[in-house]
Amino acid sequence: MVTFAIDAALALDPERIVVVVGHGREQVESAARARFGDRVVFALQEQQRGTADAVRAALPHIPATSREVVITYGDCPLVPGAFLQRLVRARADSDALMSVATTRLDDPTGYGRIISGSASAPSGARSVLAIREHKDCTEQERAIDVINAGLYSVDRVFLERALAQIDSSNAQGEFYLTDLVSLANRDESSRPKALELRGDAALLRGINDRAELADAEAHMLEIINDRWRRAGNTIARGVRIDRDVRLEQDVTISQGAVLRGRTRVAANAIVDVGCVLDDADIAESVHLKPYSIVSRSKIGPRAQIGPFAHVRPDSEVAEDAHVGNFVELKKTRMGKGAKANHLAYLGDGVIGASANIGAGTIFCNYDGTKKSTTTIGERAFVGSNSSLVAPVVIGDDAYVGSGSVVNKDVPKGALAIARARQENKEGYVAKLRAMKQGGGEKP
Repeated sequence: MVTFAIDAALALDPERIVVVVGHGREQVESAARARFGDRVVFALQEQQRGTADAVRAALPHIPATSREVVITYGDCPLVPGAFLQRLVRARADSDALMSVATTRLDDPTGYGRIISGSASAPSGARSVLAIREHKDCTEQERAIDVINAGLYSVDRVFLERALAQIDSSNAQGEFYLTDLVSLANRDESSRPKALELRGDAALLRGINDRAELADAEAHMLEIINDRWRRAGNTIARGVRIDRDVRLEQDVTISQGAVLRGRTRVAANAIVDVGCVLDDADIAESVHLKPYSIVSRSKIGPRAQIGPFAHVRPDSEVAEDAHVGNFVELKKTRMGKGAKANHLAYLGDGVIGASANIGAGTIFCNYDGTKKSTTTIGERAFVGSNSSLVAPVVIGDDAYVGSGSVVNKDVPKGALAIARARQENKEGYVAKLRAMKQGGGEKP
């Protein structure tokens, strides 16, 4: 969640982003650093004593040149950067001490209520006289349905002065950042005090439990999907596309597909029902048939994958190649036009252009100690139900007879047959039946 909040804050082009951490700080810092590097710094709140105390912990990390401080929350992942920009403008255009994000809820239970004044800015924004926490509200105040969304844009000088005055004399014994509003209204300057900016409750909501997290996630996924639809793609309902995924135009993604990480899908590709792509690079006009998985691998133009194929990490499927039903690749390169259409395991392999791998073929790449490579030449043909024991090389234009166990290199253009010779025993079945009935000898 916090990385979404940081993404929104970056829309302000800030001098610095300070993330206040406490409980679980190692996990929060790790996630933020992995995505943003040194664009964020961290301030430790030793004890969780309220929101004002958290901002106090952050102040020493804010550059002295900063004249404005925007305060947002790590549990509000849906807040758009554009809304934060509006919050800053609402304060700056009126030279107010602060601006306050608010929203309206049908059931405001548990939220701080907005005690509003009259319109007091050239923009017509209403003033905010106070924010009352739910536990401190009178019955009349609890009937108010406009609540504090917890986001503020504050004049830096006023913020430092006001934080020094906030105490913990309230029902929870905490230092409330909401007291900034009351302190602004008591400020002796002639400037406007606290102005309200109303926002969409669906986007400003915070996350308090896993049910709310699931709702927010569903909302975010639809925002992402709609963005790609408007960019010229066909995205079915029930598709999950992570925020770092990139699509070109005219991509089709069907129901139940999941696109994760830094997956890229090029123009005119089809990602069919139930496919899972994880850091995958999918070229133009590829067809990923239903329930195929591609992880950290590249699929070339016009290739066909699946259905029920598994392309594991570090694999590469070249243009016009086919990886079919229940075929698994691991760290394998398939050349242009190569085909493995049925029931195969191809691990640690190099497969030449236009080669054909028959059903039931296994690359025996692991001897219990190390992995070895199987190399298949161009236009080679491997018959069904063959086992190729690596390291082994099948030359260009070579054939491997069905049912072979190959553990020696096959020269270019040769035929390899490595299986037991067939033997037919005439009359065997009748003799066997007689023996079982006790009236004959063992055949």
